[in-house]
Amino acid sequence: QVQLVESGGGLVQAGGSLRLSCAASGRTLSTYTMAWFRQAPGKEREFVAIISRNDDSTYYAVSVEGRFTISRDNAANTVYLQMNSLKPEDTAIYYCAARVSSTTNFNYWGQGTQVTVSS
Repeated sequence: QVQLVESGGGLVQAGGSLRLSCAASGRTLSTYTMAWFRQAPGKEREFVAIISRNDDSTYYAVSVEGRFTISRDNAANTVYLQMNSLKPEDTAIYYCAARVSSTTNFNYWGQGTQVTVSS
């Protein structure tokens, strides 16, 4: 129904910023609730941020609140994750995911983009 491709990852110094993008094809992103997750080597996948399909309301993990911002551009069919004040512990593969409602799982996933934050 929808295909997701993340981009924008890379290597950045601690305290720096990156903007991740998640471009969709197929269905328009406005019909989906979107989220970002991340997974570091040897650790469980963790939730980062979510944006609702209904009213663009957002919610963040405590670890990133105040530093990260999730947003969507429906005209561009793209979801973003603006990451500021990056820390080494933010190093992970970042994935975007989609679901059609709060009653469903995040069953559409991108391939991931690597973010590495150096000290």
